Parts: sequence; C-alpha cells; structure tokens
Amino acid sequence: MSILEALKGHQGMMPERYKQMTTVEMEQRVVALKEKFGNRLLIPGHHYQKDEVIQFADITGDSLQLAEQSALNTEAEYIVFCGVHFMAETADMLTSERQTVILPDMRAGCSMADMADMMQTERAWSELQSLFGDTLLPLTYVNSTAEIKAFVGRNGGATVTSSNAKQVVDWALKQKQRILFLPDQHLGRNTAYDLGIGLEQMAVWDPHENRLLTEQDPETIKVILWKGHCSVHEKFTVENVMRQRELDREVRIIVHPECSHEVVQLADCAGSTKFIIETIRKSAPGSKWAVGTEMNLVQRIIREHPEQHIVSLNPDMCPCLTMNRIDLPHLLWSLEQIEQGSPVGIVKVPSHIQREAVLALDKMLHIV
Repeated sequence: MSILEALKGHQGMMPERYKQMTTVEMEQRVVALKEKFGNRLLIPGHHYQKDEVIQFADITGDSLQLAEQSALNTEAEYIVFCGVHFMAETADMLTSERQTVILPDMRAGCSMADMADMMQTERAWSELQSLFGDTLLPLTYVNSTAEIKAFVGRNGGATVTSSNAKQVVDWALKQKQRILFLPDQHLGRNTAYDLGIGLEQMAVWDPHENRLLTEQDPETIKVILWKGHCSVHEKFTVENVMRQRELDREVRIIVHPECSHEVVQLADCAGSTKFIIETIRKSAPGSKWAVGTEMNLVQRIIREHPEQHIVSLNPDMCPCLTMNRIDLPHLLWSLEQIEQGSPVGIVKVPSHIQREAVLALDKMLHIV
C-alpha cells in the first residue's frame, strides 16, 4: 500500500485500488471476511441499499428496525451498518459499549435529516415558545440527527416512525395543545390530516426565514411542520399519478407518506416501507401496482414478484444518491480495515447527546 493510500485510509477515504478490483474479486473477499469474523460481525442493510450490498446483509429492514435488531445481537462486536449516518447513530445509541458501529462511507448522509440542525432548532423553539408559550411538544421523525432527537427528548417529546406516526402524534396532542413536527413536513401533514386535523390548523416553520408561514390566526394552529422533506419522495407528483391512471385504469397506486399531501390523497393507499412491501406481497397474482418510493427497493420488489405487474410511479426516478454511496468497494474496504485492526467510519454519539436522544426513543417505544 502506498503512503498516499495509507493517508487516505487514515482520513476515512477509500483507497483507489478498491475501484480497480473486479466485482468477483470483491464479492469473494467479502464472503471470506464474513466467514472469518463469524458471529463477531453483523451487517444490517436498509431496504434502499443497492443489490451489490444487500446481498451480504445479515438483516434487512427500515432504519429503527435494523438498529433494534442490532441491539439484540449481543454477540456482534462490529456492526457494519449499510444505510446512512442517522441510522448508524441510532444503532450506536441502542447497542452496548463493547459494540462498534461502522458506516462504510461517512459521506452517506440524509438530506432530510440535514434540513434541521441544532442552531436552527433552538432558535425556532425560542420563537415558538414566545408565540405559543408552554403549549407545544416537539416530535421528530427517526430520520433526524442524534442532536435533534436529543433536543426532543430534553423537551419531553418523542421520536416517530412512518409506521407509528399516527399513534405518537395522537399521544402528543393529548399532552399539549400543539406539536412541532421535525424534520419532514410531508409525513407530519399526512399523519395529522389522517387524525382529523384540517390543513388550516397546520402551518410550516421556515428555518431559514425563522418564521411561521401562515395567514391564519396563530391560536388556531395545532401542528407546526418543519420545512423539510425527503428529496426522493418529493419527486413523485400529481402528474405521475394522473399519468399512471391514464395508462391503466386497473393499476393501484401505493406511496410512502413522505410524499406530498396531494400525491398521498390521490393514491389508493399510503404507508411505511414495510407496509408497501407487505401489501404487495399479500396481493393477488396478476395485480397491478405503481409504487411511489425509492428506486432500488422498487426494482427489488419487481424482481421478487414476477407474478404481478409492478412499475415505479415515476419512471424517471433515480435511486437515493446518499444511500447509493454505500457500495461494494466501500463495504469491502470497511471489512478489511476491521481485519487490520484499524477500523474507519466509526460512528460514536457523545454520551450527553445519547442520554437525551434515548429518552425520545424510549418514549416512542412506550407509547406504541
């Protein structure tokens, strides 16, 4: 290994030589390393990962599900989390001190999670407290940084998932008159609407302008939505829905609740990734589906269900770019660094942040 490669490895940058290896070489090496580590290694793989990575996953699922299963696997010393940064943070917070969580590429972030930072959130909370007093409870989607989870835990709130958002929002509105929902406005809006809260009772908080975007009397507002979104799911449009309806009247449209309110209302059904997978799995052979979620997953569902007619709701959709940063070369590199005794990409949440973030996670688990 050259000095340049050594420096790159130390700084968390994958050496160029991995890009020059053949796929077969890399796959054989990963198989050998998995056999060598045995139960000392666990590779969780998020549903949105590439097939070249997911083929080596010991468990697959949504972000919180993977973190919880990682915590249950007490034998694993190394958890090589194939997902994005906030997911690895949650896995680190739920696993023990003797376990090391590694993200194969530290550039694998989440644009939605990055739309709410602590400076913006503390500033917003101060303004909202001035406006609404002690009538507000914060909630955050698990697709958020550990710092945001800690803020929510510190202020008595809880995390939510796309599967349990209705239960947690319903609980929160019984605790306080209003909620602040971070960082995905679409999940917050769709969830509150399903619980019978009118759009006129919701307002968006713009963290860049540091103000509430509404013409309503603030006293009528029950749900304050952070101005954030998923860059993948926001690309599904009303035009996509109408086009699929025109192409085939028998097609059923199923979307993730991170899609816009207009798209969710036009769809036949909406739900979490698990809901989408299970709904299609249980449907009759020959049924027709247009699926509004991440492309890697849609393509996998298509291959796994040849007995059905499945397409992406948006045929021009690209996979999640940050999820795609985890690829076979980075997975192999991270495993070889562990083998050499110098792991890179270690994700470690500071203890003071972890304590408060776990409060929010625990509260959610208690509610549901």
